[in-house]
Amino acid sequence: MSSATRIGILGDFNPEFRSHRATGESLQHAANRLGHKLEFEWLPTPSLAKPSADEVLARFDGLFASAGSPYKSMDGMLHGIRFAREQDWPFLGTCGGFQYALIEVARNVIGLADADTAENNSGSKHIVIYPVACAVPDRTPGAPKLSGRVGEIRLRPGSFLQSFYKQDVVEEEFFCNFEINPEYEYCSMEAGLPTVARGPAGEMRAIESPSHRFFLATLFQPQLSSTPEKPHPVIIEFVKAAVKFASDKPEPKILV
Repeated sequence: MSSATRIGILGDFNPEFRSHRATGESLQHAANRLGHKLEFEWLPTPSLAKPSADEVLARFDGLFASAGSPYKSMDGMLHGIRFAREQDWPFLGTCGGFQYALIEVARNVIGLADADTAENNSGSKHIVIYPVACAVPDRTPGAPKLSGRVGEIRLRPGSFLQSFYKQDVVEEEFFCNFEINPEYEYCSMEAGLPTVARGPAGEMRAIESPSHRFFLATLFQPQLSSTPEKPHPVIIEFVKAAVKFASDKPEPKILV
């Protein structure tokens, strides 16, 4: 029997957080549907800020930047995302993982060294991620401003994301209080990560790389709607990419 495909989940696991439980479950749903053996491991963000982080990350066939910001180590999460982007490792980020993917390229590609999220209250001049502008009406009391199943997510024709769904408009679940500041949307485009999904008012909801093996980040959380009977198409495609990558994985490049 072939060895298992290994997924590293970047984040600080909390068993009480529905999204964290759903992340591992959704990966298993996809692997079962594909008939592949899969193992996953949570990689706490402080561990990703250590000198040995690249060696650890390279052991995995795909990297999943989880929801759950603020993270215990911002630097650790950003390093994990940067490794995936620069080394061309299959990558999927959702919710906080999407937000930090934007911060990572703003810092390391565009050169905005203090790019940050308003959630951190850092006083940065470049708040790439800011509070959700339009709260979802009739949401559960105490829930984040953008939560529950939200419709009218328009997918960019010809994008990888649109090909996964095989439709142009979808509904997905959100659970977040922060989104991209439109003043900084140019950062992802200049970094080669065009917007491939937008909300009803044009809000940025997903980015992808047309040149990587698989690099996709979504503000919504596809893991929340995955079931054993109906694995989520985004998770299936991510696992497919990791399985393929595992068969011919290169040695990591030495980065300066």
